[in-house]
Amino acid sequence: MNIDYILLRQIAILSIFFGFLLGVVTLIPYAGAISFVFLLCFVAPLVIWILIKYGCLSLSSIKDSVIAGAISGFISYLGFSIIYVPISVVLMKYFHIAANYGVGLMLGNASFFILVVISLFMGVLSATVNAFTGFLTFYVLDFLNSLNK
Repeated sequence: MNIDYILLRQIAILSIFFGFLLGVVTLIPYAGAISFVFLLCFVAPLVIWILIKYGCLSLSSIKDSVIAGAISGFISYLGFSIIYVPISVVLMKYFHIAANYGVGLMLGNASFFILVVISLFMGVLSATVNAFTGFLTFYVLDFLNSLNK
């Protein structure tokens, strides 16, 4: 089994960057819902596309795209949680402001253990959905390559 640590590091860095970025954007009231859906569904295709564009990744099989999508989804959600959860808790507890009232209310009353469990659960959910969108990305890119030939 040959593991490419450089590629894993590149996927992780891009995923954390997009997770941090979407964590900040999700705090904006009306843009928050759109950025959260983007985080759960479309980070993996973006990461895969960037890595293919710069020649760092070549999708030779469906398995590669699914694994890259799952890793990207999980890491991006953890990066999102690192930014969004503490800022949202501080805004809710001290300033009584919530970008999303239901999420802010839950975060304001939850214990640290519950926050970690919810973040890990949502990270797994994001990994699953992004693995599927990574799978679809493989087929779309394969279809576009067949059109170009």
